[in-house]
Amino acid sequence: MREYPLTLAGLVTTVVEPQTRPLVNVIVLHGYAMSPADLSPFAHSLGLSATFYFPRAPRPTEDGGWTWWNVDRNRRAAALALGPRDLADSSPDRQLIREQVRNFVHDINEREPRRTVLCGFSQGGMLSLDLLLMERVHIDAVALFSSCLIDEVTWRARLGGLAGLPMLLSHGLQDRDLAFSAGERLRDFLIDGGAKVTWAAFDGGHEIPLQVWRRFKQFVKGLRSHPA
Repeated sequence: MREYPLTLAGLVTTVVEPQTRPLVNVIVLHGYAMSPADLSPFAHSLGLSATFYFPRAPRPTEDGGWTWWNVDRNRRAAALALGPRDLADSSPDRQLIREQVRNFVHDINEREPRRTVLCGFSQGGMLSLDLLLMERVHIDAVALFSSCLIDEVTWRARLGGLAGLPMLLSHGLQDRDLAFSAGERLRDFLIDGGAKVTWAAFDGGHEIPLQVWRRFKQFVKGLRSHPA
């Protein structure tokens, strides 16, 4: 695998690709206060015939990470002090970044026209699903790691657009940021929309453990075993 920087649709991106011709594009949106470097090492170790794209969120956080939309740190800390959260009723200002990521996905599909898997961890998972429901974008499968619903009322009106879409969801039983029950609520929401959901609960916290990456590898290989 080789790794190099690239800017697509105005987003600084880490690309990890194999030496042989890849079969799949994998786009990974990181979580709040993270960066591509937190997740890109897994692309080197998974052994998938895939080109991975790790865009960096455009807004810096005070602790050196990046965020897809503004987050009030004091309110977030106060909410976390009360325990793990469910953000289904929240509605962050995300239209502009959603449109930018839509253009990012379009550029990748134009650059390398092959099957595309969209992944997101935590806040990146929220943005991934918002993109699918609110924009016209071509995605063949989705993986949402330790995420939850946002703006559920608006999303539910568009839920039918997920019918038949392969989706992998994971969530930790001891997640202290986004409640496990919020992950279950997201799972049930997607099943209601007719998505083909693979559910991976694990004994851990707000993370993507090795066992989930293994499930993700199986998930992507399963997509490749069926004709496009």
